Amino acid sequence: MLRTGEALQLGIHPRTLYEMRDSGALDRISRGVYRLADLPPLSDPDLVSVATRVPAGVICLISALAFHRLTREIPQYVYLALPRGDRPPRLGHPPLRVVWLSDAVFRAGVETRSLDGVSLRIYSPAKTIADCFKYRNKIGIGVAVEALRTLRERGDLDPDEILHFARICRVETVMKPYLQALT
Repeated sequence: MLRTGEALQLGIHPRTLYEMRDSGALDRISRGVYRLADLPPLSDPDLVSVATRVPAGVICLISALAFHRLTREIPQYVYLALPRGDRPPRLGHPPLRVVWLSDAVFRAGVETRSLDGVSLRIYSPAKTIADCFKYRNKIGIGVAVEALRTLRERGDLDPDEILHFARICRVETVMKPYLQALT
């Protein structure tokens, strides 16, 4: 992956980038983001594009559930968390849904994964489920319950860890009955 700004710092003229793109040597992933055309296709180009263009953001909600394979839903948007007060990113593609979180909630449960050679900041499964309960009115309670049930079926359900993130997200009283029913 190469951003236009990084190419300029390396002394590559923008005209050279455009010539390489037009000749087919580079693929344009999104505005200002390129990669070599002879590399294998990206496994998730939307997440890679957002991770490259907004490195301070964290993938969350349905996008994180899909990444962790905790939902059957196909995200229509890339859900991205940013600290409260940050400006919304201006991306033409992929479509984004941004949630602004307080500092403590934003920093909790962040994992760094590698996806197609790009560093991807994403919430852990337990934190993602707590966030889904927090935003249940926007994404639907069914999505959150399905993710919780899928985590239990996999054998990865740790009620203490989920309750820890539920307290941070201030949804402990909402989540407790669902956790008690599943354990």
